[in-house]
Amino acid sequence: MSFEKVKALLVDELDLDENEVTLESGLKEDLGADSLDMVDLIMSIEDTFEIKVDESDASTIKTVGDIVKYIENKAS
Repeated sequence: MSFEKVKALLVDELDLDENEVTLESGLKEDLGADSLDMVDLIMSIEDTFEIKVDESDASTIKTVGDIVKYIENKAS
């Protein structure tokens, strides 16, 4: 499932405890991601899932759930 991969990516990128990461977690508000973290995160998502995240789409990603939905939509 995408969520487990996304969770592992976030734990690694943002140096988090995996219990902090839920589908409802806000990337900036709850997980403390700043704009540089978001750029790194998008690049990691692109590499890990072999997809391209458009800049306009990246700005709409606010929660962990948004990432998972985006990946699932791109993969289908």
